[in-house]
Amino acid sequence: MKHALILTVAVVTATCSALAQEPNLKNIRQLTFGGDNAEAYFSPDGKKLAMQSNNKAWGLQCDQIFWVDIAKAAGDSSYRPPMVSNGEGRTTCSYYMPNNRHILYGSTFEGGKECPPPPPPRADRKYLWQVHPDYDVYVADEQGTMIAKLTNEPGYDAEATVSPKGDLIVYTSMRSGDLELWTMNIDGSNKRQVTSGLGYDGGAFFSPDGTKLVFRASRPTTDSAIAEYKELLSQGLVAPTNMEIYVCNVDGSDLRQITTLGKANWAPFFHPSGKKILFSSNHHSQRGYDFQIYSIDLDGTNLKRITSESIFNAFPMFSPDGKRLVWSSNRNTPEGSRDTNVFIADWED
Repeated sequence: MKHALILTVAVVTATCSALAQEPNLKNIRQLTFGGDNAEAYFSPDGKKLAMQSNNKAWGLQCDQIFWVDIAKAAGDSSYRPPMVSNGEGRTTCSYYMPNNRHILYGSTFEGGKECPPPPPPRADRKYLWQVHPDYDVYVADEQGTMIAKLTNEPGYDAEATVSPKGDLIVYTSMRSGDLELWTMNIDGSNKRQVTSGLGYDGGAFFSPDGTKLVFRASRPTTDSAIAEYKELLSQGLVAPTNMEIYVCNVDGSDLRQITTLGKANWAPFFHPSGKKILFSSNHHSQRGYDFQIYSIDLDGTNLKRITSESIFNAFPMFSPDGKRLVWSSNRNTPEGSRDTNVFIADWED
């Protein structure tokens, strides 16, 4: 889920030395120009992206869903992608369906046409994410025609992604009373709970063979942390500053914690080999808001830093053929800007 993390990021000027520290990324191209653009994920044919943006130049007040023709975006900085969502409420977490024409996404529009207001300022200035109870999961075509509503339970339902096998959707839901992972068939039927540990489980993706899930999770253990988590959740809020990366089978078995880095480890995605994971982390940062992409093996070893240019890089996703990586970054932004844009690069192991 794209949250205000990307709005707090400072801007750093590109340097040759920084670029030399990104040997896995070749032929980097910028696909969006302005606003906050994130969670850009490939279509099954690898030619398009589904993403969310709040670009004010497009008349947006909060995140809406778009689909991007990669070839057009890479060759034209003025390219404006078509909008898929209806422009009402706030949206999040879009993903192409197996037919390459329909797009899955979360939206609050049935709870109100206006953008949901942010939470009031807190005296402790704690950084929080909103998990609006009006979110549900919908499917629309590329022209914006609503095809289906896949969830209809009270409380938050969002962060949905699709298995490479084309049979299942994983998403985060409050229907059990906590923020857990659930799966459903591609038509929304046969909903099954996957995780059950107290804490926020979200941002899940399938492994390349469709047998495993990788996700971010908070796991409060002390009495005070548990009480705080429950109190915030009752207000539709979570604190995302202490999350680690987990993996499990699609049915929830063989649950394993992959990272033990501390701070915020999130936005994970499987490497095409299925043997390691890319994710975003600020564990190295003294200030807390320097997010870089790392890779790590499934056994928790061989931690490797992938990005170094700018101080926000997140939402990595490999193309279906494993040859390209798309991600969001605030590199190349004008001085004083907080824009986050989508970039694509050829991947080299």
